[in-house]
Amino acid sequence: MSYIHSIGEYFLMIKGVFGRMTKRSVLKELIFKEINELIIGSLGIVAFISFFIGGVVAIQTALNLNNPLIPKTLIAFAARQSIILEFAPTFISIIMAGKVGSFITSSIGSMRVTEQIDALEVMGINSLNYLIFPKIIAMLTYPFVIAISMFLGILGAYAAAVFGGFVGSDLFLEGLQDGFEGFHLVYAFIKTFIFAWILATIPAYHGYYMKGGALEVGHASTTSFVWTSVVLIITNYVVTQLLLS
Repeated sequence: MSYIHSIGEYFLMIKGVFGRMTKRSVLKELIFKEINELIIGSLGIVAFISFFIGGVVAIQTALNLNNPLIPKTLIAFAARQSIILEFAPTFISIIMAGKVGSFITSSIGSMRVTEQIDALEVMGINSLNYLIFPKIIAMLTYPFVIAISMFLGILGAYAAAVFGGFVGSDLFLEGLQDGFEGFHLVYAFIKTFIFAWILATIPAYHGYYMKGGALEVGHASTTSFVWTSVVLIITNYVVTQLLLS
């Protein structure tokens, strides 16, 4: 019953987020602040992980191509498919659940503990709209992060494969273009928009409705990461089944 209660509470929260709106000038400032903290602040770790994971994918593919009948272009093809279809949208989103999700939960949870949320309500401000709506809007720019992740992942694969001596530059570029389907990018970005919503709202729910003191803030952050990751994986399966089957 507690799970049903939590699901209902989550949807009531979403309804409240789009209820009484905060002043536009205030929201604009909050949105830019959230973009800086949630999106711009995450570019460094996303770029670092994407580049080197792309390189690892290329190296592992190259080392497993023992059959001389298999063309070397498969290295680039496998790296491209892995990065665009799963690594960039899904793996990076799980990492962001730990970084961005924990930040959202802890920041809202700290406001709950210090009674700042109660103070907002006393002043007649819709705290749900004030705290969560800017995060949702900021996360709509999340596909920009995934696009960078895709580019750097493929760049890392190119660097590892070509400079590692596994394949020539011309063969890598040939494999990169071989059998490319534009719908795979559409699929990846559809997933990304859904993941952005999950990354903004589930951690916010765990922060907004937490109870207790400072110790419980850390517990809420851990719980939010676990549930955000679970929902991301399930959503990934459902979207893949619907769009690619």
